[in-house]
Formats: sequence, structure tokens, C-alpha cells
Amino acid sequence: MTYRITAPERVRTEIQLPASKSISNRALVLHALAGGSYVPGNLSDCDDTLVTINALREKPEVVDIMAAGTAMRFLTAYYSVTPGTRIITGTERMRHRPIGILVDALCTLGAQIEYVDAEGFPPLRITGKPLKGGEVSLEGSVSSQYISALLMMGGALSQGLTLHLTGNIISRPYIELTMQLMRDFGAEVSWITDDSICVKGGGYQDTPYYIESDWSAASYWYEIAALSTRAHIELPGLFTNSCQGDSKGAKLFEKLGVKTEFIKGGVRLTKTSECAERLDADLVEIPDLAQTFVVTCCLKGVPFRFTGLQSLRIKETDRISALITELKKVGFVLHAEGDEALCWDGERCIAEDKPVISTYEDHRMAMAFAPASFLFDNLQIANPEVVSKSYPHFWKDLRTAGFIIN
Repeated sequence: MTYRITAPERVRTEIQLPASKSISNRALVLHALAGGSYVPGNLSDCDDTLVTINALREKPEVVDIMAAGTAMRFLTAYYSVTPGTRIITGTERMRHRPIGILVDALCTLGAQIEYVDAEGFPPLRITGKPLKGGEVSLEGSVSSQYISALLMMGGALSQGLTLHLTGNIISRPYIELTMQLMRDFGAEVSWITDDSICVKGGGYQDTPYYIESDWSAASYWYEIAALSTRAHIELPGLFTNSCQGDSKGAKLFEKLGVKTEFIKGGVRLTKTSECAERLDADLVEIPDLAQTFVVTCCLKGVPFRFTGLQSLRIKETDRISALITELKKVGFVLHAEGDEALCWDGERCIAEDKPVISTYEDHRMAMAFAPASFLFDNLQIANPEVVSKSYPHFWKDLRTAGFIIN
């Protein structure tokens, strides 16, 4: 399936964003570890959350988490301390996403995990059992989901967990988000040094919990505001004191002409005339917004250099390569600097007459490129259904805002 998208000149709308996928998946695992009866409220209805719900509710012997990387990491740790033997697997792409660093750390703590096929990659055969806990070291420069998986499991260990992080620690806000939710569910967890975290053992408490809206999903509406000629967009359910790291994207979007006003129950976005001549930023704390900022800057003619992108190579696709390939279709020549930086100095090439943006089974590719329809009348998005991974009603919301989608 392919969608052809036509953007309105102006956008005036109110959009009910999906609940936070990041918070939903963490709350579900903590709820399960607590053996709770209070199911978290306002759970996300995206694919990543639905596979987590099904895995925890149905308790199958073979757990297929499809393309949900968060579920793969979190459930690998959860099953390590949950009685029973299970095989956890996923899509072809998931079976090529590395998980050896997490498995090694879990095995150091006594977990029983075997690789079903290739060493270092899913599928995994996990035989769960009670673990005492202890100390373990983990590279801080890999996916924060490994760190979050270990921390949440640590609260269920009889002797707790001390986690030492080596090297540069990326995506620190996601670690802080995990720690805050753990506290909300009754755990004692804190930084004891700049690179070590201590989790007290003893389990979690059954706690009612309500999920806030998703700041990652909000980023695409910021992009729409930035690229439109005029915008007035209200997004309920977003809060100034959010523990979601992606809320920091609002500040960076100020430099691209989007004003954020916190109103009762949410935020209001308006288009301004301000726009930076160039944007250089370290996105190490908000890597999921990289595609949004890269596409926005190109379409606004703002040269950039974004660093802190080392986790993008092992996401749903190699997002750095995907951005270079797809933006070339619409006339922009980007350059990667190793695995952690991406830049555009204003270099252009001839755009395709009818560009079709490939999405690589990556929800964020589809949503980041959809607003490019403001500049390209013939823009098409291939396999638009991939948005179900995090924002199932994205296309419906675009239509609500005046976009025409065929």
C-alpha cells in the first residue's frame, strides 16, 4: 500500500495523542513484577504495547513480539526471573538486532538463557528462576532499553542490584524515566555515583497508574507546525513536568519556529517567524526525535550537524542510512560521520518527480516524512501501516487536521 499526501496551507486542530509507549511498556512490566491487580490506565494501543500486554496476559510458551524492540529487551529480563521456560522471538529484522550485551549481563546474575539460532541475537530460550542479584557492569553507550530492563528486574531480586555503567551514557532521560516509574511502584532506586545505580531488592507494590500522552508522537505535530504557513495546534495530555525525555524536543523546536504554550491539560503550538540559520545539537538524550529534526531542518533549509546518534544504527532499521537514502529522493544530500553524527551543509541534488518514501518497517520514517507533503505535492509514503507500531491513528489524525490522503 502507498499513500499520496496533500498538505493544507494552514493547520488549526486539536489532536488527542496516543498514550506514551515508553511509559506503558514500563508500567506493564512493573505491574507484572508486582503481581498486581490494578491494570495501568490509559495504556497505549500501539503494536509495541499490545504485544507486551498479550505476552504478559496469555503467557505463551513461544512469545512473538514481532518488531517491538522494547518488548524484546524488557521481557527478556522479566522472563529471567519468572518461573517457566519460554522462547522469545520476533520479525526477521528483530532476529538481526543484537541482544548479546543484555544476555551477558543477565547470565552474570545467574539467568539461564540460550540462543536458539545465531549467537548474540534472538530468538532466545529463557528458563526463569529466582535470582539473588548482585553487581553487574554494562556499556552505557548502547541502548538504554538494556539498562532499563536490568533496573526493573533488579527491584524483584532478593538482594537487589548495583548496576555499573561504563563509557558514555546515552539516552539518560529514558533511564531516569524508568527509575521514576520504579519509585512509583514502590522500589528504592538511586544513583550512587555518576555512573552507578543501586536498586534495593524486595519487590514492587501493586499501584494504580495512569499513562500520560506521548511526547514522541507530539514531535510530528511540532514538525507540521514548523513546516506549515500558519499553525494553531492543541495537544491535550502533555505536561511541563513530564518525565519523558522527548519533552526536551519542545525547546529545540523553538529554534525552528514553533512556540510551545502550556495550557490547562496540555500544550498549544503556534508557528512563529523565528528560525535558526543553522542548527547543531547533541541528540544523545532524544534519539527517537532524530528523524523528525533531520527532515524538518532539510525542508526548512536549515543546515545542521546532529551528534549522539549511535543508537540509530540498531533501531527498527539503520536510521542513518535510511535518512540519507530517502532525503536524496527529495533533493537533499546528507553525510554521516561514523556511527554517531549526521550533517547537511545545504548540498542539493535533483529531486525525483514523484518521490516514494520507503519506510523500512520503521514507524518513525513514515511519520517524519509525511509533513514533507507541505513542499512536495506528489509525495508518497510506502507501507504507511507501519505507524501502528507507536501511533495507530496517525493518518486519521492527519485527515482531521486537513491533510488529504489517497
